[in-house]
Amino acid sequence: MKLSQALNSSIGRKIVMSLTGLFLISFLVVHAIVNGLIFYNDGGETFNIGAHFMGTNPVIRTLEIVLILSFLVHIYQGIHLWKKNRDARPQRYVYKKSNRQAPWYSRSMTLLGTLILLFLVVHTSNFWIPNRVHQFQYGEELPLYEMMIEKFQFPIEVIIYLLGCFSLFWHLLHGFRSALTTLGITHTKWDAPIRILCVGFSIVIPAFLALMPVAIYFKWIQ
Repeated sequence: MKLSQALNSSIGRKIVMSLTGLFLISFLVVHAIVNGLIFYNDGGETFNIGAHFMGTNPVIRTLEIVLILSFLVHIYQGIHLWKKNRDARPQRYVYKKSNRQAPWYSRSMTLLGTLILLFLVVHTSNFWIPNRVHQFQYGEELPLYEMMIEKFQFPIEVIIYLLGCFSLFWHLLHGFRSALTTLGITHTKWDAPIRILCVGFSIVIPAFLALMPVAIYFKWIQ
């Protein structure tokens, strides 16, 4: 079988989706670490150092391109698999018993992914895109710390961020373990630790990201 045929098969698409998903998960860890610098509560000095490194380091800037491509591929593969599964059911109102027993979030990955995408559009429009445009035009970064402090004074901005993190939690709860299973990173002996890792990650990372706007809004960080 040719590589193109393998990648276009259902298994191939699931593997590509799993690999891009795990790469996006690694980005979440880095993003959470950088955001966590704001909790030094030193007027943004430490956070600005981290943000400056992320915004100017050539390796990180190159990985940003890979990140965007991975995100687009992940979305495309997800939509393709969802459409293929939908078209395979001529009677969409009839579900197998196993599907009814599956958790709702495992059957709603497309919806959750769409909500996350909408959140990312808002989030990048608030911070990442203006900063990159400003860098391109003037060769310097915007004061991201001050922008965050100002933006999260508004309840609607905090709510949007919290909804995004909430959707991310459910998406990860199924997606992380599913990706490992697809790639064969499973074993009966390690099933419990892997499940704990995936569930723990799905809770800790979104909760940590959600804590930032909440802390700013209630002025725990100034």
